[in-house]
Amino acid sequence: MHGAGNDYIYINCFQENVENPEELSIKLSDRHFGIGGDGIILIMPSKVADFKMRMFNNDGSEGKMCGNGTRCIGKYVYDNHLTDKKVVTLETLGGIKTLRLSTNRNDKVVSVTVDMGKAILKPSEIPVKSSLDTFINQPVSVNGITYNMTCVSMGNPHAVIFMPKDTIDTLDLEKIGKYFENHEIFPDKVNTEFVEVWNSNTLKMRVWERGTGETLACGTGTCATVVASVLNGYCNYNEEVLVHLRGGDITIKYQEDGTVFMTGNAIKVFDGEINS
Repeated sequence: MHGAGNDYIYINCFQENVENPEELSIKLSDRHFGIGGDGIILIMPSKVADFKMRMFNNDGSEGKMCGNGTRCIGKYVYDNHLTDKKVVTLETLGGIKTLRLSTNRNDKVVSVTVDMGKAILKPSEIPVKSSLDTFINQPVSVNGITYNMTCVSMGNPHAVIFMPKDTIDTLDLEKIGKYFENHEIFPDKVNTEFVEVWNSNTLKMRVWERGTGETLACGTGTCATVVASVLNGYCNYNEEVLVHLRGGDITIKYQEDGTVFMTGNAIKVFDGEINS
């Protein structure tokens, strides 16, 4: 399944037992010798919500949250009759998320709105090494070049960098992405978003995800980008912002109370069995 091109392999752990998800993610995510994907996501029982997710990047590392993955889980559990509810709670390492499912005339989920909770701005909780109260538009030297960064956590750490118009398409993320991911000020590494502001309700973004590399979309990264855009005066509180990513579009609303809502598609590509 994928959300805006951010593709994961979903495993129904009500039926399957995955003993070593770290190793399995590396194996299955290989696009030449496995299925291919940005990682794997396990759909599991929960004691505190309707369902639980665990997500693993294609290098085997476990992530706290995947916004696009939450939407796909909403589609999976409804379309496969694991629930008949159109408002579903999901336990993640980044907290419990609430999913609101929108269906078509065939009663299949086509889009999901996720209450992503409140954006985290305190550096120690993101985490980013800083004595400041917030890390907004701060200069950071990366591989000899100074970038102004705004750091936000949406359950996982993000560094947002605003670029001039018509520049992000030519960025060599394969070359520079690792320098951001492994920068010394990020003790848990970081996801990095490079953003062009088109107007107060439209942005364009590319993303480098820790443990994965460049992906076509990142749900939490899109949320962090809109939060950073509001904090830097490019966008407004309580207004929907359309974000263009390489894999499609996601709509974000950052409310004045700090809560972030994300709406986007969830698409099943295929299902099947693999000898693992």
